[in-house]
Formats: sequence, structure tokens, C-alpha cells
Amino acid sequence: MIVYLTRKETFNAAHQLWVKQWSEEKNFEVFGKCANKNFHGHNYELYVSVKGTPDPVTGFLMDVKVLGKLIQEKVCDVLDHSNLNLDDNFLPDNILPSTENLVYYIWKELEPHIPEGVKLHCVKLCETAKIYCEYFGE
Repeated sequence: MIVYLTRKETFNAAHQLWVKQWSEEKNFEVFGKCANKNFHGHNYELYVSVKGTPDPVTGFLMDVKVLGKLIQEKVCDVLDHSNLNLDDNFLPDNILPSTENLVYYIWKELEPHIPEGVKLHCVKLCETAKIYCEYFGE
């Protein structure tokens, strides 16, 4: 029996989507309001799903408090109330902090810390009520 367990956490961060090699016109054409020179912020919702077989004694796949603490320490404490373009974080230099890039690098940050016997299944990052991105490690 394989089950999926999801923990939701939140963080707030500012960013700007801007390609330095492009003109201002092209940046605004491609990125719209996300190209704002003064940056802009989002109230991100982060869903981290793990999968595996529940322990026959506890019935738990994983202690959700442990999963929550891991997400907080590795992701939320690093990104919360930060400027994703300017502040130190786990995003490589010159990587635009789009939702698509963020969800991939959040996966890379969490995966090595998932306990043995449990697999990271999905990282879902909601940027707004209408926009989210999922990554399944592919």
C-alpha cells in the first residue's frame, strides 16, 4: 500500500522577473507587472507531498511535524520576507525566481533530507490564487 502525505506551509517573498540583456520594452512585454523595477511580492503557499508505505505500528508514513520542521528550516526560514533576487538563498546566481524555477530548487533543497523509506513525490508552489506550479522530480 502506497500513501501520499502532504504538508502545507507558507512564506512571503518579493521578486522581479527581468532579463538584463533585453530592453525595458521586451521585459515588460514578456513579464508584465512581474518586471516592476521596484519588485513585487507574493504570499506563497507551498505543498510538499511524500509517498511510501505507512509504518505498521504507528500507521504513519512520516511524522508530519518532522516534515513541517524540515520545510520550515530548509525553505520557509530561508525565503520568508526575502527578496528572491537579492538575498542569499539556495537559488543559483542568474536564475530568475519564477514559480517554475522556485519549485525545482525547493525540491533540490528538500530531497536530500527526506527520511529513508519515504520518497519526495511532489512540490507544489502557489504564487497566487490562480497560478501554481508542480514538480515531481522528473
